[in-house]
Amino acid sequence: MKRGDLRLVVGLGNPGEKYASTRHNVGFMALELLTNREGGRFKPMSKLQGDLADVGSGCARLRLLMPQTYMNDSGRSIRAALDWFDLGIHQLIVLVDDMDLPLGRLRLRARGGAGGHNGLKSTIQHLGTQEFARLRIGIGAPGRNPEERRARTVSHVLGQFNRAEEPLLQDVLREVLSGLDHIQRQGLDRAGNAINAVNLAPAADGEPA
Repeated sequence: MKRGDLRLVVGLGNPGEKYASTRHNVGFMALELLTNREGGRFKPMSKLQGDLADVGSGCARLRLLMPQTYMNDSGRSIRAALDWFDLGIHQLIVLVDDMDLPLGRLRLRARGGAGGHNGLKSTIQHLGTQEFARLRIGIGAPGRNPEERRARTVSHVLGQFNRAEEPLLQDVLREVLSGLDHIQRQGLDRAGNAINAVNLAPAADGEPA
């Protein structure tokens, strides 16, 4: 993705008030913050199976999409939006939660597999490729060992951020918006240097801050 290519930003999540504040919906949260900052508003678009907002103007205009298909069918809405607006995959970025990163870290990638994430699995399936940009937003892991992680994954991603995490979460979401600005102005490769260097995560016990 070159400077100025970005046109469609998709946040992954689940629709409905029940899921609004869950870790799995951090992609939705970032888009809602951006829309509020820019004075935009999401509107249901049945033909896209999602909610859509526009922010910016001219070459800086972005379309923001929150699929309303539930996480495991997100790709259907993304495919519909790309087709409707006649956009290429190089003009797309997906914002997605990532358990393998602590809250406070971001990871920008130009391509890659699903990493066990159902929203990315669906996106890869419907786009027919792994060659799309994604910004992974750390939500922390539910346990230290694989067995504990497997047992608690669903309750973790569908659980809410706790009160102590909330200030850090807001800082992270602001970094996501800053990252999108970098991508628009500098392109994916150069923006990645700044985005992947973000580290707001508190140091673990025994590690330097």
